[in-house]
Amino acid sequence: MKKGIHPDYKEITVLMSDGTEIKTRSTMDVKDGVYKSEVDSKNHPFYNKDQKIQKKADRIDAFNRRYKKG
Repeated sequence: MKKGIHPDYKEITVLMSDGTEIKTRSTMDVKDGVYKSEVDSKNHPFYNKDQKIQKKADRIDAFNRRYKKG
């Protein structure tokens, strides 16, 4: 590898939304070595059964934007 052209590769901790911590290595520049994930497989509608609820809410929002009076 050429010297000086690659980003630093360091150990970070990924803190999931449910409090689970995962140690990994990354080139991400994170404060205090901790990356806080807001969305993961435990709370994203795609991975759990709330997908239908989310689709319905999106349709309601689209309807309200389309036919909003004012």
